[in-house]
Amino acid sequence: MSKKPTAGSFLDAMKRQDQEPQIKAQAPKPVKNTRAGLKHIGGYLDADSVEKVAILRARLSLDNSQLIKKAIEELFERENAARKFGDR
Repeated sequence: MSKKPTAGSFLDAMKRQDQEPQIKAQAPKPVKNTRAGLKHIGGYLDADSVEKVAILRARLSLDNSQLIKKAIEELFERENAARKFGDR
């Protein structure tokens, strides 16, 4: 696990940068839109549900999008199985 940056480490890095030879700045590369082709789905949740989302995100090491996708996939599979066996 890496240490959190401190003011001292920031100032040390700035001093080192001032001592290094200056390199001509290059234009930044365009950032690829990683959300291209995706659809945003939002919702409003009560505090208890928000807490559950936060706990699951931490336990599963997923972001909100990954967590929602996993939940939808599991619910979809469960509903499909229920239909196949005549429970619905």
